[in-house]
Amino acid sequence: MTSPIGSTVIGGAAARAARTSVYRAERDRTRSWAAIAKLVIHRRTILGLTQQQLAVRAKTSHTAVSRLEAGRSATHLETLHRVFAALEADLVLGYRGRAEGESKREPELVSV
Repeated sequence: MTSPIGSTVIGGAAARAARTSVYRAERDRTRSWAAIAKLVIHRRTILGLTQQQLAVRAKTSHTAVSRLEAGRSATHLETLHRVFAALEADLVLGYRGRAEGESKREPELVSV
C-alpha cells in the first residue's frame, strides 16, 4: 500500500474504491447528499455567509448546517426548504424517467 501523501483527493478516493466494496457502497449511498451539499456550499459562498449565519437565517442549528454540508447523511425536506429559502433560492425537485425512450425527455421539475 502506498502513502496517500502527495495524491489528489480524487486519486485517493479512487484508490479506496478499488480496494473496498464497503467504501464503494457508502459512496453510492451518500452520492445524492454530497451533491446537495455542494449546492448549499456554493450558494452560501456566493452570498458570503458563514455556516452560523446560514443557520440563523434558516432557523436551525450550526451543527445541522455543518452536517448538511458534510454530505454524509440524509436531511429532512423541510430543513432543505428552509435552508434554500435562507439562501434566497428556490428548492427544485424533479425526476427523469429511466424507462426506454424516456431518457431523451426533459426532466419533470417542481419548485417546493
